[in-house]
Amino acid sequence: MKIQGKTAAEIVESVRSQVHRQQLPADTLLPPVRDLAAQLGVNRNTVAAAYRRLVTMGVAVAQGRLGTRIRSQQQQLAQEGAVPNTPLTDLASGNPAAACLPDIQSVFSALAYTPRLYGEPVLNAGLQHYLQHWFASDCLSDFELNLSHGAVDACERLLSAYLVAGDKVAVEDPCFLSSINALHSLGLEALGLAMDDAGVVPSSLQEALEQGVQAVILTPRAHNPTGSSFTAERAAQLEQLLAKYPHVLLILDDHFALLARHTYYSVLGQRQGPWALVRSFSKAFGPDVRVAAVASDTETSQRLRLRLTAGTNWVSHILQDIVQHLLLSPDTQRLLSRTKQHYHAQRERLEHALRQTGIEAYWGGDGLNMWIPLHCDDQVIAQSLAHKGWLVRPGSVFLLARQQAGIRVTFTAMSVEQMDRFAHDLQLSLLDYAQA
Repeated sequence: MKIQGKTAAEIVESVRSQVHRQQLPADTLLPPVRDLAAQLGVNRNTVAAAYRRLVTMGVAVAQGRLGTRIRSQQQQLAQEGAVPNTPLTDLASGNPAAACLPDIQSVFSALAYTPRLYGEPVLNAGLQHYLQHWFASDCLSDFELNLSHGAVDACERLLSAYLVAGDKVAVEDPCFLSSINALHSLGLEALGLAMDDAGVVPSSLQEALEQGVQAVILTPRAHNPTGSSFTAERAAQLEQLLAKYPHVLLILDDHFALLARHTYYSVLGQRQGPWALVRSFSKAFGPDVRVAAVASDTETSQRLRLRLTAGTNWVSHILQDIVQHLLLSPDTQRLLSRTKQHYHAQRERLEHALRQTGIEAYWGGDGLNMWIPLHCDDQVIAQSLAHKGWLVRPGSVFLLARQQAGIRVTFTAMSVEQMDRFAHDLQLSLLDYAQA
């Protein structure tokens, strides 16, 4: 390994090119900042900046005192979804329960499809009317509407519309896997925000704002992976902080809005700067219905539309027809109500099973997953659970910088018997770890 360069950009390119040529294989430990700076005859800050950029780009991973390593393929490709052909009971997928999704096949037969051609309005009039009313009470009065291919797609396009590679973005830590991957692909530097059961900790957001972030992404309800949702008090605290930084792009990812049990508390206030509120249909209608609605201020809307130009990348009107039909269907509304109750009941059942064994978790959350914080190596616990027949997500894959060990459990399709057995097996794994 021979890293060269006198500037941060040159060092980054030297490392990246060697990774591409497989001269720096996965998990290779890069030289300590002090040693490489002395070797190259540059300031330590130059090497530190290069390492930060490599982490942001997804080429390397920072491990605190353990140094900086070339990112492994497994780390690069970590993403949501079921593991095919696994013999384990899959509690790692992040998927909704298939039985709770609407029958899309029946929607096809009910649609009276009309071809839409280039140059026609990109948003269905009926869908726009519905969304206008849905967003009205949660947005500033002069908001505009657009559609994207899901919540992560919306966040990525919004960030691309305002930011350039190397800019800093504040996101929750632990963070949604797809958000981590999106930030890496855009070359943005992620600053992690500490979390508790009421969402982002205000002091952590203040610290990030003072460090000069250009954008903040917050999940007001059903944060993935923790399940946290803003309380009214927490939202008011965050709103006060954000009001002092009107130039910062504020993205609110309310992806679980159709099924959320918790009340939506806004942090917009009378915001003067750029903002967007994103609400997805994928959790309620299924991952194949890749549509999200985006409400935003006028300038942000115009920038987003440049990235969703009619004729090249608008959201399919067929998908819009499906979403519109489902939203206006009384049968779908009843299904959504039952699904919301089902997920809430599932969470309460799993909480009860964990409490019975003395295991702590993020209680009273929302969404499809439960976060179980651990005071030990979550990779070891995940492996122990695998030997007992369970597949879970170790918390380390969701972490940016903060060392908050844990596991994420997707409970949507678990039976009561499985919950009791899982809680018992987790208790055994923790005891085995403590005695090792």
